[in-house]
Amino acid sequence: MTLSRFAALQWLSFAAVAVVLMYLLSPILTPFVAAGILAYICNPMVQRLCACKIPRSLAVLMVMSGLLLLFALLLLIMLPLLEKEIGRFVTRLPDWIEAARIHLLPLLQRWFGEDLQWDSVALKNAFLSHGQSAGGIVEKLLPWLGSSGGAIIGVVVDLLLTPVAMFYLLRDWNIWLARVDDLIPRHLQTKAEEIVGVVDRVLAEFLRGQISVMLLMSGYYVLVLWLVGLEFALPIGIVAGMLVFVPYLGMVTGLVLATLAAVMQFTAFGNVVLVWAVFGAGQLLEGMFITPWLVGERVGLHPLVVIFSLLAFGQLFGFFGLLLALPLAAISLVGLRYRKAWYLSSTTYIKP
Repeated sequence: MTLSRFAALQWLSFAAVAVVLMYLLSPILTPFVAAGILAYICNPMVQRLCACKIPRSLAVLMVMSGLLLLFALLLLIMLPLLEKEIGRFVTRLPDWIEAARIHLLPLLQRWFGEDLQWDSVALKNAFLSHGQSAGGIVEKLLPWLGSSGGAIIGVVVDLLLTPVAMFYLLRDWNIWLARVDDLIPRHLQTKAEEIVGVVDRVLAEFLRGQISVMLLMSGYYVLVLWLVGLEFALPIGIVAGMLVFVPYLGMVTGLVLATLAAVMQFTAFGNVVLVWAVFGAGQLLEGMFITPWLVGERVGLHPLVVIFSLLAFGQLFGFFGLLLALPLAAISLVGLRYRKAWYLSSTTYIKP
């Protein structure tokens, strides 16, 4: 076996081990992947602050504080909306109970053939007593918390670990890059730097495309929900659109908020169905057309490759895989382009 083939075999073995480890450790990798993505996005801002003679640690804290303010702004949009809708729910609950007695009770009597009794006053009092009884709620939640305690702790740990990992990644970004550069064989350094530069440009195009998707989907949700007549179209549309960078999170969050708002606002169930149709169409539009168009074309991925990447990585690695699907597909594309160029110039393709 020649030296070059032995080196290639070593690299393939290393790649195979890395993929297996990613698969086995995928349940705990999500905070580190999220921190790495955020660090990659924020590093140019940190570099600009460092160019202004600001210490890197302070620059990292300033950028992370800015992200925290954006997150707080999202909460300030969502929490008053939830508070107002919950207040409406409590106010309209007695009317719903009475409407159910008028419309639902005759149907139940017709179906079951029994003379059913409906005490609206007792039902209202039961709802109010359960709503005011914290002890009863806690008692019912305890078994659920016991069975789901591990998952809840895992989510909390992920939320706490992500900013910590992000801080250290951003602070030591240049150190990590220098250590990786030291491991590259000297005779391959020029080619490696060229490939890394191409990958960096592809990922930058991916991020620009993703931001375009977020802005376009925000505009779609705001406009269409406004046309449907939803009172809170602006905040719900903005939240749903800004969260589409995490697959399905934007759609699910927006759907829950919009359904709650629609149930409080509209008396006809058909209007609620229209709101559901808005988010169903939005998910199809974003997944089948907008993301492949704005993200896939920017990085040179065919729309079918984009769709397949999301489904494949999601199936293999879950939520962690969805975060990495398109960036890894874009990086793989760069590697395949260079491999294709090597193959077309090799003696295997060109007969000697």
